[in-house]
Order: sequence, then C-alpha cells, then structure tokens
Amino acid sequence: MEWWLALTLLLGTMVILMLSGMPVAVAFLFVDILGAILFLGGEPGITQLVLNMAESLTSFSLLPVPLFVLMGEVMFHSKLGFKAIDVADQWIGKIPGRLSLLAIMGGALFSTMSGSTLATTAILGSMLVPDMERRGYSKTMAIGPVMGSGGLSMLIPPSALAILLAALNQISVGGLLIAGILPGFLMAFFYGSYVVIRCWLQPVLAPPYTLSQVSFGTKIRGTLIHVLPLGLIIFLVIGLIFLGVATPSEAAAMGALGSILLAVVYKKMNVKIMKNCIIGTIKITSMMFMIIVGSMTFSQIMAFSGASEGLIRVVTDLDLPPVMILISMQLLLLFLGCFMDNLSMVMIAIPIFLPIINALHFNTLWFALIMLINMEMANTTPPFGLLLFVMKGVAPKNTTMGDIYKAGIPFLLCDALVMVLVMIFPQIALYLPGLMK
Repeated sequence: MEWWLALTLLLGTMVILMLSGMPVAVAFLFVDILGAILFLGGEPGITQLVLNMAESLTSFSLLPVPLFVLMGEVMFHSKLGFKAIDVADQWIGKIPGRLSLLAIMGGALFSTMSGSTLATTAILGSMLVPDMERRGYSKTMAIGPVMGSGGLSMLIPPSALAILLAALNQISVGGLLIAGILPGFLMAFFYGSYVVIRCWLQPVLAPPYTLSQVSFGTKIRGTLIHVLPLGLIIFLVIGLIFLGVATPSEAAAMGALGSILLAVVYKKMNVKIMKNCIIGTIKITSMMFMIIVGSMTFSQIMAFSGASEGLIRVVTDLDLPPVMILISMQLLLLFLGCFMDNLSMVMIAIPIFLPIINALHFNTLWFALIMLINMEMANTTPPFGLLLFVMKGVAPKNTTMGDIYKAGIPFLLCDALVMVLVMIFPQIALYLPGLMK
C-alpha cells in the first residue's frame, strides 16, 4: 500500500471516530487493531500489538504521572492552598486590578502544587469570581485572569501532561518539567502586566475599594504558617529534581507524601477526603494511560506502514526553511485546539510531527515545550476549550459563553507572545534544564 494511502486510512479513520463522539482511547485502540491487521500480518500483528501496549505502560518514565495526579487531588480536596491565597491578598497593596492579580498569583501558586488545570480553574473561579463581580469588576477582569492562570498548571511543574509528553517524545522527564518553569512564570508576568496596565488606563474595569488594615506581624505570621509549608512541598518536587537529588518519580512520591502529611497536620484530611483523592487519581490516571498506550502503538503502526517515512520525505523535500515548517505545525495545532481537547490533538500530532522534527534536527526538548504551550492555549481556545466550560460551571449565572470567550482572548494573546519568544530565544526553555545536575 502506498504511504499516502496508509496515512489517509489511519488518520482519516481516527478523525472520523473521534468526530462521532467515540472516546479518544477507544478510537486509538480501534485504529491500532485495524493497522495491526493490515500492516503487521493479521493474527501475529495482533499479538505484537498487545506486546507493544504492555511495553508502553511499563516505562519507568510514566511512574510520576499517578503520583503527581494524587498530589493535585490532595491539594484540591483538602483545600490546602486557600489560606495561602488569603495571605497573598494581605500582601497586595492598592494596585489597579488587585483581585485579578490575586487570581494570577493564586494560579501560579496552585500550579506549583497541582498538575491539574481544571482543578486550579475550578478552585479560583469559585473562590474569586463572585467576589470580583460583587465589587464591580468587569467580566473581562474577573473571568479572564482565572482562566489564564488556571492554564499555568500545564507548564509549571508538577505537570502530569509534561510527563506524558516527555514519554511520547522519548526525552528527559525531569528536563521537560524544569523547562516549563521560566516560560510559565514569564506567562504569569505578562498576565499581571496586562491587568495592571489595562486597569490603570480603564479604572472602571476594576473599581478600587477600601482595604482592611492588617499589621505587618499578622502578615508575617500568616506567611510562616500557611505559605512556608507549601514552599517545602514545592521544593520536594521542583528543587529535588533540579538539584539532581531525586528522579522525577522519587520527587513525585515525596510531593504526594508531603501533601498528605501536610493535610493531616492542618486537620484537612480524613477517610472520606482520602477516598475521594484515590478515586480521582485512579480515574484520571486510567484515562491518561489508555490514551498513552493507543498513541504510542499508533506511532509504531505509522512507522510499519511507511506513512511516517513517506511524510518525512515529502516535508524534507519542500523548499521551505525548517522554521517555517515548525510554525506551520504550531498553526495546525492551534486550529485543532479550536475543536479538540488538548490531549487528543497532541496524541494525534506527535506520531506525525516527531519524525519530522528529528529529521530537521530540532531540539526535541525545546519542541516539546512549545507543544506544551500550545496545549495550554487549547484549553482556552473557543469554541471547545475545556477551561471555557469549567469556567461556565463556576461563574455567576448571568455569565454567557460569549462573555467567557471575550475574557479569554487577551490572555491567549499573552500565551502566543510567550510561544513566539520561546521559538525566537530557545534558551528561555533550555537554560534551566542545562543547569540541572
């Protein structure tokens, strides 16, 4: 079979099944079985398919995924970070758009403790948006910062999706986790700058209000009690990986254990909460692992069918600079992000893009980080970004989807700016991984 026909058959079947509403993991499994029958020799191909699936799941690099998910579930169900948000509120002075800034700071804080963008957005949205609207904040300044900062969990470690992406790209898990730190905080800086400048120019968007006076001693005490212990959890994850003291798996285990012990100390943990954390971890991890199995096997079938080799040959023969090919890939992902969830679009794209990136001799770690930014953007890209629907669920009842789309656009532009900067200056992504021991 010609390579282009094999590519059309495999990819076309995948897209049709997903558009029909079939779960991503099941669609991958169906196409993998079809590919095994056609390209791996029928029954022996099915046997090889099962062996490939088992090998995909027994990769040591995937071990941090359930542990980071558990850590995020503990933070979410025990509400450990809520007091830290109150302390941050005490430290912020009379700055334009202070509650919007608080949402951004809260998003960055939760991102260092939870790899779940959905959980971070739900927590901040339910906590802050109603209060902002009561104080006269426009929907743009109430909803937008929460959605933007909620997506930071995709970049700032611990990020379960970063681990998944590293495994699929066959690169260092710790390297990709650390690579997301500078772009993630750069994104938060742009969010904050936009909020301050916009609210300074248009004060009506975020009316000032009288602040209750809090003594310096109270602020210090709150920081020591509610913020410093969370800093220890952050160090157990990010610090140990960066210093080379622990592998990502060991750091994930330390972070999960530390978050559970901290919840116990603060009397935020009981049997019911722990049960909910474990059930949530099992559900999320099972879904992610099923998709991982399907995608990695799909990559192998693409290679056996000759589709990957043929596509590489066509792309490398194009009279285009490599950077234009890279930009085209990102534009295609942005387009897919308008209609698909981030996980689905990347699982489809990686088997096609990765061989091309290797053939063009791009740094795979750098490319994976750019893809991670693209995945973060897909969360808030209309009309089907997941965070848009999470926000609709927690926003006040008078909020329309049009309000949510409009609020997210300035923060999407900030994301795009960071992506462009990372493409122009790769060291933004590669500097910290280069310092790792």
